[in-house]
Amino acid sequence: MVAPGDISGATTDKLEHIGESLIQHGPLNGRAYLMHLAPGEEPTIVPALENLAHAYGYTKIFAKVPEGAAYRFTRAGYAAEAIVPRLFNGRESGVFMARYFADWRKHPANPREIHSVLSVAQKKASQPIATASLPSLPQDARILALGPDQASEMAHVYRAVFASYPFPIFNPDYLRHSMAGTVRFFGIMIRDRLAALASAEMDPETGSAEMTDFATLPEYQGRKLAGFLLADMTERMREMGLCTLYTIARAESYAMNVTFARAGFTFSGTLPNNTHIGGGLESMNVWHLSLRNTVSSPAITI
Repeated sequence: MVAPGDISGATTDKLEHIGESLIQHGPLNGRAYLMHLAPGEEPTIVPALENLAHAYGYTKIFAKVPEGAAYRFTRAGYAAEAIVPRLFNGRESGVFMARYFADWRKHPANPREIHSVLSVAQKKASQPIATASLPSLPQDARILALGPDQASEMAHVYRAVFASYPFPIFNPDYLRHSMAGTVRFFGIMIRDRLAALASAEMDPETGSAEMTDFATLPEYQGRKLAGFLLADMTERMREMGLCTLYTIARAESYAMNVTFARAGFTFSGTLPNNTHIGGGLESMNVWHLSLRNTVSSPAITI
């Protein structure tokens, strides 16, 4: 067992419930992450998260909450770091809030690089692309939904791409367990080899999905496979009746921020020193995309 505040030997954090609310916490990220706030638990979850952070020596609490609940967190010392319009059922905004217990963690380690990434991404998104110059999926490639039988190959790709990750995607059993719920994985096969993959973590209660877990094998990088995957997944989510898509992308990754910007996603904010990924703690950018111009209830088939 890893002692509170000690990240040595930590490989992943754990998911558990406080009441009906879902949190992820552990020494790898050194934080508690409120992933789902159960209705009516706002008064109890705020002190519970603080007690948890103090007990384990975490330096950050990160919470994704409806706008209507944000005031309770603000009163407890949280600050809003990103806002996603219509995150909850296409009606209510979602607010990504943080409370820090260490001053160093409040500030990105490389703010100039993050600013440069955003500038490049937004500039490229605003530039018209000539039809003749649009990339096309290689003739020997195909996009498909991935299933439990491919979990081992999926885990292999993730291990080849990431030195660390906030969720145990290196474990095929975890991937199979995720697929049994509301997470859908999609991949690009090139000559019957899995070259790239990503997931859509759908939330039927809110009509939203997090587009995440993008990975491309090193030998296939530079071929814009993530962009093809994102475009395909976006249409699948639209057809399923989802209202809003969002992502939490590595803030210093030109490739991923450009990919989401060019796909029509809007920048929502930066989460300083938020996620242990790629071997270290990194700041993350939130991007969002509304799939509907009108407000209506989601009609999702899982």
